[in-house]
Amino acid sequence: MIRVDALYRYPVKGFTPERRRRLVVQTDGRVQGDRALVFAFADVDHPDEATFPKSRGLALMTFPTLARIALTLDDATDRLRLRVDDIDVEADLDEDGRRRLAEAVTAYLRTSSDAKLLDRDGILPLQLIGDSRTARFQDRPQGYISLHGAASVQDLDAAVPAPVDDRRFRSNIVVSGAAPWAELDWRGRVRIGEVVFEVQKPIERCAAITANPDTGVRDARLLRVLTTEFAQTEPTLGILLLPVDGGGTIAEGDEVVPLG
Repeated sequence: MIRVDALYRYPVKGFTPERRRRLVVQTDGRVQGDRALVFAFADVDHPDEATFPKSRGLALMTFPTLARIALTLDDATDRLRLRVDDIDVEADLDEDGRRRLAEAVTAYLRTSSDAKLLDRDGILPLQLIGDSRTARFQDRPQGYISLHGAASVQDLDAAVPAPVDDRRFRSNIVVSGAAPWAELDWRGRVRIGEVVFEVQKPIERCAAITANPDTGVRDARLLRVLTTEFAQTEPTLGILLLPVDGGGTIAEGDEVVPLG
């Protein structure tokens, strides 16, 4: 039987995942509170559109050492805490707090191997934007729910010397009980708990998956491995879903049923 093994949301785009027992899937296909904040570059106006490409702010694809930063958002107090090395900053999301958090991220990046990237035109000062509630900084105009099978990641892990686990792929849903790569063959609809989704397309991966989530070092050439060892035309792992009828709540342990 296929079941939901783990659920994640990402309050700050490109940073630490937050494991959840339940996720609320909105009618627009986004997870409530997912990618609700972002560290945008200085030359980015506050966006009105419901999308935010990685090229406009901090993202693992370009800044792999972000993986070392632990960010936690307290929903009850609306305070964000940032911890890495000897930096430990907790702040409200008012103007002063956002400035302090942006300065802390910048200070850390200055000590990292990504430091030179900060000197490009239009990068600094970083600006922390978003209301911490509205899911609006996804890569695509439609938010989508991302899913992958734990067995697919285990299969990929066995093909490379570096450790590879679910965190590299930043999915909302990880399922167990499916054969490796089986989710790539799902077509039509899939039911997770009581919520029915339409399978949209496989997820073509970017350089973000090459960064070790503990060290921030690019330690695995996973894009190449996917296209060579697994004979994929494009480096692919996981699928994108949209709710069929109004969204709902999904939970760890929910049964997952491909409906075809």
